[in-house]
Amino acid sequence: MKSYLFVLRKPAHSGVYVQEILDIILTTAAFDQNVGILLLDDGVFQLKKGQHPENTGLKDTAAIFNALEIYDVKDIYIEVESLQERGINLCDLCLPVQAFERKDIAGLLKRFDVVFAG
Repeated sequence: MKSYLFVLRKPAHSGVYVQEILDIILTTAAFDQNVGILLLDDGVFQLKKGQHPENTGLKDTAAIFNALEIYDVKDIYIEVESLQERGINLCDLCLPVQAFERKDIAGLLKRFDVVFAG
């Protein structure tokens, strides 16, 4: 079994990209692969509580994130500096995450066999 890390940098509801990458994550996890997600830059907005996607006509990505546990995707990582730069606290997020400082991200990436960055 290989381990996959998906690096998400785009904000929630920024188009179909986020929906498509989440579908790929769920598909990968459905085949019993070890899957992790790393949220960087504006990607940290994907887990922010209180979003209203119905106003944009896009799928509710928060609901997809909530389904990750069903697919045994429990390793969600977030960069502390990305949160701080956007004025978001860990308590503002809708799921539990493992916080990493920017200086430690390279080490995190090395833990995975395959890294998808978008």
